[in-house]
Amino acid sequence: MKIVVTGGLGFIGSHTVVELQNEGFEVVAIDNLSNSSESVLDGIEKITGKKPIFEKMDLRDKASVQNFFKKHNDVDGVIHFAASKAVGESVENPLLYYENNINALVYVLQELKELPNANFIFSSSCTVYGQAEKMPITEDASVQPAMSPYGNTKQIGEEIITDVAKVTNINSILLRYFNPIGSHPSAEIGELPLGVPQNLVPFITQTAIGMREKLSVYGDDYPTPDGTAIRDYIHVVDLAKAHVIAMQRLLNKQNLEKVETFNLGTGTGSSVLEVITAFEKVSEQKLNYQIVGRREGDITSAYANTDKANNVLGWKAQSTLEDSLASAWKWEKKIRG
Repeated sequence: MKIVVTGGLGFIGSHTVVELQNEGFEVVAIDNLSNSSESVLDGIEKITGKKPIFEKMDLRDKASVQNFFKKHNDVDGVIHFAASKAVGESVENPLLYYENNINALVYVLQELKELPNANFIFSSSCTVYGQAEKMPITEDASVQPAMSPYGNTKQIGEEIITDVAKVTNINSILLRYFNPIGSHPSAEIGELPLGVPQNLVPFITQTAIGMREKLSVYGDDYPTPDGTAIRDYIHVVDLAKAHVIAMQRLLNKQNLEKVETFNLGTGTGSSVLEVITAFEKVSEQKLNYQIVGRREGDITSAYANTDKANNVLGWKAQSTLEDSLASAWKWEKKIRG
């Protein structure tokens, strides 16, 4: 079985390539290396004993996408990660996000629908729920008006897939994930943000290692127990395994609808200050942090109801917050030498 992973050298993509190869799939990784490095291939090979086929290409180039699927016309499924993903950046540069996240998706779907095995896993996000009215968030929660262009591209992406699946042979699973953190326990692959990290955990580890002077905590006046925003932090390996299970579900024709949706999280919300405390415990490092104003586009609280993923998909997150943070710290120490 040949599976294409777009954004396959990125943070979640590379961990998913590992899990696919561990399950015996042949993997073709596509990446334009805009937010990743070709050296990730070596890390994947060290873990699995095998390098995936790698195609360096930009999915915004329609002709390249067409040529890729002519060359790989025996694909059994696509897992689509390739997208820009920083909320703040999307507010500042919306057109980049609409071009990168929507055009690439359309071009891939146009080619996939011509194949006999049109199985598609979409990397979506809990941002589609906006500030949900009720916690924990179930898949039935209403999709709220997006609070950022990034969030909007995920909503539009889901709508495009749903519309296309109605009139083609494409079967799809939309995976709405919460906050992926950590790294592979081998520390051979992990999160490699270019420039200043937009996510909390790499900012924490870079501050602890001395790359950043201090960590900014955006807002301590939220209506939460300690005033800081609450998120559901899920270990990237747990997340990667869910993609493999979802793809197997489509390949085995176990899906009950043309498009299915699952939340992927731990079911537990942790505040920013709780994450900092947990990191200080596992790393035995004191973190230098300061409270600053809220960040535009941020919501108060988001954590998953994982019942559907647990019961229907047969998947459950295994790692604790401490496990995830310890693996992130191990990776940070390794890459900084």
